[in-house]
Amino acid sequence: MVMMKHMFFALPLVLVICCYSTTILAQSPAAAPAAPDEALAPSTPPTDIIRILQKAGGFTTLIRLLKITQVSTQINSQLLNSNGGLTFFAPNDNAFSSLKPGLLNSLNDQQKNELIQFHLLPTFVSTTDFATLSNPVRTQAGENPDRLALNVTSSGNQVNFTTGIVNATLGGTVYTDHQLAVYQVDKVLLPRDFFVAKTPAPAPAPEKTKASKKKSAEGPAVPAADDDSAAVTVKQFNGMFVSIAATIVAVATFLL
Repeated sequence: MVMMKHMFFALPLVLVICCYSTTILAQSPAAAPAAPDEALAPSTPPTDIIRILQKAGGFTTLIRLLKITQVSTQINSQLLNSNGGLTFFAPNDNAFSSLKPGLLNSLNDQQKNELIQFHLLPTFVSTTDFATLSNPVRTQAGENPDRLALNVTSSGNQVNFTTGIVNATLGGTVYTDHQLAVYQVDKVLLPRDFFVAKTPAPAPAPEKTKASKKKSAEGPAVPAADDDSAAVTVKQFNGMFVSIAATIVAVATFLL
């Protein structure tokens, strides 16, 4: 009897505790979301030649030329759409300062573009691949062997360049990611195209005028005039001869 009495008083307490626990569980925070799959993580930003040179420092003039000629945009686009990669020879500010005063400013827009393209190879070349290149090396400026030739020689760890105007040396690696290789060079690679006079195109043969053609078709007028004059002279001579003969005959008849 006593036990039932205690249970009678304890039952409401148990119910209160159960209700409180249920409320606490209902208000508990939701479980943290699962970590996103690695495949959904943001991809590596595309290669930017301007950002690479800015980070390296000392390429202010080269960066300005890349922007003016828009070759920087071309490089970034090629890296996104090509599997062959690119190699860029980057003259630093000291290399540009050693140029003849006024040379860079004397170049027109087309020549500035050609100058930057002359420093760009259309394939990725690692430091160990320079010895395997065939001269003249093809650049993105063109393939004219007389005006746009770039020759590369490698001996041990030293790589040298010659254009027929400038001899330069590879100074070190600025950047490489197995798609783009950027190497510092101690001289601006000047192509012979800027210094060799272009052969002028042959002048067209002079065309004969219509008057000359007409005159040639009709023949010379002077000889015809001479023929007429000669005919007149012979006729006059014959007339004089007949007159003289008639006179002689008349005199002879009178004397007889």
